[in-house]
Amino acid sequence: MTDEKRTEVSTSTNGSSAPATLTTTRRPPRGARGQFGGGPMGGVGMPGEKAMNFGPSARRLVGRLGAEWARVIAVVLLAVGGVGFAVVGPKVLGRATDLIFAGIVGKNLPAGTTKAQVVQQLRAAGKDNFADLVARMDLVPGHGIDFHALGMVLLGALALYVGAAVLTWLQGFLLNRVVQNTVYQLRSDVEDKLNRLPLQFFDRQPRGELLSRVTNDIDNVSQSLQQTMSQLLTSLLTVLGVLVMMFVISPLLAVIALVTIPLTVLVTGQIAKRSQRQFVEQWRQTGSLNAHIEEAFTGHQLVKVFGRQREAEAEFSERNERLFKASFGAQFISGIIMPSMMFIGNLNYVLVAVVGGLRVATGGMSLGDVQAFIQYSRQFTQPLTQVASMANLLQSGVASAERVFELLDADEQIPDAASPVTPETKRGRVEFEHVSFRYQRDEPLIEDLSLVAEPGHTIAIVGPTGAGKTTLVNLIMRFYELNAGRIMLDGVDITEMRRADLRSQIGMVLQDTWLFGGTIRDNIAYGKLDATDDEIRAAAEATYVDRFVHSLPDGYHTVIDEEGSNVSAGEKQLLTIARAFLADPSLLILDEATSSVDTRTELLVQHAMAALRTDRTSFVIAHRLSTIRDADLILVMESGRIVESGTHDELLAAEGAYHRLYMAQFRGAVVDVDEEIPGPPGPAGPQARQGTPVPARS
Repeated sequence: MTDEKRTEVSTSTNGSSAPATLTTTRRPPRGARGQFGGGPMGGVGMPGEKAMNFGPSARRLVGRLGAEWARVIAVVLLAVGGVGFAVVGPKVLGRATDLIFAGIVGKNLPAGTTKAQVVQQLRAAGKDNFADLVARMDLVPGHGIDFHALGMVLLGALALYVGAAVLTWLQGFLLNRVVQNTVYQLRSDVEDKLNRLPLQFFDRQPRGELLSRVTNDIDNVSQSLQQTMSQLLTSLLTVLGVLVMMFVISPLLAVIALVTIPLTVLVTGQIAKRSQRQFVEQWRQTGSLNAHIEEAFTGHQLVKVFGRQREAEAEFSERNERLFKASFGAQFISGIIMPSMMFIGNLNYVLVAVVGGLRVATGGMSLGDVQAFIQYSRQFTQPLTQVASMANLLQSGVASAERVFELLDADEQIPDAASPVTPETKRGRVEFEHVSFRYQRDEPLIEDLSLVAEPGHTIAIVGPTGAGKTTLVNLIMRFYELNAGRIMLDGVDITEMRRADLRSQIGMVLQDTWLFGGTIRDNIAYGKLDATDDEIRAAAEATYVDRFVHSLPDGYHTVIDEEGSNVSAGEKQLLTIARAFLADPSLLILDEATSSVDTRTELLVQHAMAALRTDRTSFVIAHRLSTIRDADLILVMESGRIVESGTHDELLAAEGAYHRLYMAQFRGAVVDVDEEIPGPPGPAGPQARQGTPVPARS
């Protein structure tokens, strides 16, 4: 290897450079890594359940309406006007009732007399109660109903109710804008938050659970706000306005009506307290069920292949049953509120009707006032009943809001540098300087690694599954933050660069291909959105995508779905390689990029990659050692440690870990067997005995 093509692996201690060994400890078990519970491909689990705190979450949800403060003020003013008109209406209708009643009574009294004379005659006849009733009425003996006055009163009532309806409609229109704008901003905040979260967060989150928070929970918040905000505001204003009118009409009846409020509050509070826990559990189980469904149907083919339909169905049934119980409990308990409120309201109605009737009979109140008060008593209990009936919806919405707030409150990745630095020249030189990294604080994974990769060099990383190969390239991408040391790209510490600038210089092809719903052209152009058709075709030809595209009915405009079911696994991998080719990065990361292509295609892609790697640094993670024979440096990892480094020929000559891997793939490894391996029955007997070499599976 020439000096210009030298790649170093060293540990720098006191200024010297020496052949490096990477000090590590054993790799932590998958799914048990650190605070976030998983590494690059670690296990995931349900997030810890957080106790529902209704008050703070509700206030925070309402606080998000502050951005729409102008419309909120207009909504409140319109609600005050609409409720005010509606509250005055029964009092006006009570006046109409008094006119009708006075006309009926006055027509039956002797004409030509005054009201005072009629009252005196009634008292003389011993009809004191009737005399008190007539004394309180505005009537003329011998005259019937004053239809002109009655008509004016009814027109006034009609105007009040029409005005209330118009103001209420305007209030609803503006409130709908407020709610939709708020939810729109909430969705935007969640999307921005997801882009700021570290990879560890997604390692521990089942995708179905995360999707449930982003979609189901936000939709539930939207519905809850839409259905409860207007009703709550109107109900509270109605209660206040009705209460004032009730005291104006009759303080005694108002006190009787208020006696039922403590009972209402007590019943509602006790029921709501029990149902809230059920709503939290309902949405938690919804996320759990969604996670299982997403997982089961993503791997539907494997479920079928291994005959695990019954197990998948059993798991679904179990989670569905838990969701059913939580949902039934939440709805049943909260559903008790409405009947309880109606029962208390009917008790209040009976008390008001009895006492009011006695007051009319004794002349203490007019019939119209009693009628108005009965309407007010209904209006007084109806908003309370409505609020109680919305308790389940409100609690469900706040429970969903808290799940969204938990996502918004999650720890974010370290922010980009305030004054980001960009390399003056983009050559792809990568340098690890005393890098240390661990997923768990007490379990080191990588310790004091120093490595230099010059432009144009290919660094291959090999080793058994789970050895930690992908961790190294994830550190270059800043998917995880270092515990110590630094990584330099073209002389600049990657922590001093904006992540977008860093990753724009890197092309990455993963073992797990990812395509989105769209045309083949769109999927290739994802690597460079402003690419021309000629550039896209050139990248496709370089990666041998062009040869199979022409066999498709619509060529480059063939639409593929998100799973790429209408193209083969190898063709999908070629498309992702073409995408990286088009991006023209200064640094390439290939994570088993040819694992899904056939041998002939693999040879073609290797030639294309050789051309692409010119003047670029390449990190290649490979299991198939045939793909990295020409690498400038091969790092062999075992259990999170770099145990060997060198070229292909050097490592074969050393007859160490790489030699064993190579022999396992191409010649069959030789292992010692500790016990007899029975052979097929026959006169020859056992085919191998203790100490006999046998080929091992590659």
